Formats: sequence, C-alpha cells, structure tokens
Amino acid sequence: MLRKQINKYLALLLCLIATLYLQAQVEYPYPVKYFKIILENRPVQIAYMDVQPDSPVNKTVLLFHGKNFNGYYWKDVMAFLTKAGFRVIVPDQPGWGKSDKPDLHYSFHMLAYAMNQLLDSLHITNIDLVGHSMGGMLAARFAMQYPDKVTKLVLEDPIGLEDYKRFVPYQTIDQLYDKEIHATYESYKQYQQTYYPQWRPEYEQYVQAQADVLKTPDFSRIALVNATTYQMIYEQPVCYEWGRILAPTLLMIGTEDRTVLGKSLLSEDEKNRYGQYPALAKKTKEQIPNALLYEVQGVGHIPHIQDPGQFRQVLLTFLK
Repeated sequence: MLRKQINKYLALLLCLIATLYLQAQVEYPYPVKYFKIILENRPVQIAYMDVQPDSPVNKTVLLFHGKNFNGYYWKDVMAFLTKAGFRVIVPDQPGWGKSDKPDLHYSFHMLAYAMNQLLDSLHITNIDLVGHSMGGMLAARFAMQYPDKVTKLVLEDPIGLEDYKRFVPYQTIDQLYDKEIHATYESYKQYQQTYYPQWRPEYEQYVQAQADVLKTPDFSRIALVNATTYQMIYEQPVCYEWGRILAPTLLMIGTEDRTVLGKSLLSEDEKNRYGQYPALAKKTKEQIPNALLYEVQGVGHIPHIQDPGQFRQVLLTFLK
C-alpha cells in the first residue's frame, strides 16, 4: 500500500517537473521575422517564419494555424517540407502568437488581406496553401479572395464545415470576454484534450504554446482579441461558398473529430448531432469543384500531430 502511494506521488511529481520544463523550453523552431502593415489605420507587426530548403526551391507552402494555436505547432511539418524542397512560410495571424494583438474588427477578409500583403512583400506570386482548424476557414477565404495566388489548397480538419450560428446559442462579446479573462492553463489543457481520442504527454507542449499569453501583463487585451475572434468564426461562415474555390483541394479529416465552436453550450443530443466531421467532409467535398477527401482513421482534430507519418505521406503526395 505504501509503495503504491509513493509511486503515485512520484508520478505526480514527474508530471509537474515535465510541465515546468515545457513551460521553460517552448521556443519557435526557426528565426522569427516581422512584417509591418497598416490595419484599420494603425500599425500592426505580423510575426512569421520563412524557411528556405537546402536544395533548390520546389514551391512555396504557406501554413495557417488554428485559433487555439500559433506557428509553433507546425514545427515538424516545416521540417519535412523543407527537406522535400519546399520554401515554408508560417505566420502568426494578427492577434495570435508573437504577432501584435490589436483591438480590431477581426474578419477573415481582413486576415486574408494581411496575408496577401505579406506574400507581396516577399515577392511571392503563387503558393500551396495549408490551413488547419480556424486556419482552414481562413485558407478557404484566402483561396476565394485571391484565386490566382493559390496553386493547391489543403484543408486539415477545418472548422466551419457547418454554420454554427444556426444551432449554437449567441453570446455577446461581454459574455465571451468574461470566459476568456478567466482562462487558466488547466482550462486550455482541458479543451485541447478534446482534440485527441487519447491524450499523450508530448501534446503538453502545444498547451504551453497557447498558455504563454497567460504570463503577459496585458492579458486582458489578449482575452478581448480571443473573444472577438470567436465571434468572427461564429458570424462569418464560409460553408455557403465552397463552389468559389477553384484550386485543386485536399480535405484531410480525422475520423474521430467532433469539434464544434461553442460545443459546451449545446445539449447532449445536439453534441451528438453536430460536428460529425466524416459526414460534413463528404458533403463539403461534393461542393468544391476539384476536391479530394482523405480520411485519417482513428485520429481526432489534428492529424499532423497525432499521426505525423501518415500526414506527411498524404500531404507530400498531393503537393507533388
């Protein structure tokens, strides 16, 4: 009995040490550069990583992160893409990560505009575009807004395959802000745990990458941006415009993904009815003129983290 208690305490201690270690060690994998832009008559700095391959550049790949993430979680994807001969650009969207977090009217149109300005500043005329989660919504909007720039489009478990405002109760910006200002490391972790059928210790680093903002002295401003961007997703669906996407498109979907914006506000029956990614993806694939669907079996919301080998194989096959 005593040995079991000691082992239990040792396990808890090791978990605490691992968490503290991750808190001290999470760093972006490549040097961060900054692009200055004017948005709503105010200067905004956009952080981004721009990595050249060792071999001659094949094509350029632009990666868009999800709402609860930033450029850090693309680190392994960046590594295999550059090894395969791609130039890789990974921005933190305005409001996220190392980018400025201004009080703006956030919209997918505005973020797409900012990303296009970034590409123009780098003299890049065409890209392969990969977007995950909220980044998938943004990637879809970008492909509609700047069709001549996008050679191929990859949507990895994009949110917005259904119109959330049709079934998720409306929340005011004050209600959303009140939730965000009371966020904790543990609340971020509990939410990220819903992305995976099974939690693993190596996923902790992505919680820490999100939770870094909790340490900032102006977290109240960040909480407002988090609330505003929730509202952006809720009020600005892309699912009625799939037919406008002209680029060859790969939908990559984890079969266990059941993500819904505002899921905690739904009844148990509604939670089982909505967020059915396999069915939603099939419906979406039929609406995009030139689309393929790949289902990653047994995987949740983030295939590039949960099954990196399969993600790498499928992505490189499509991009090449």
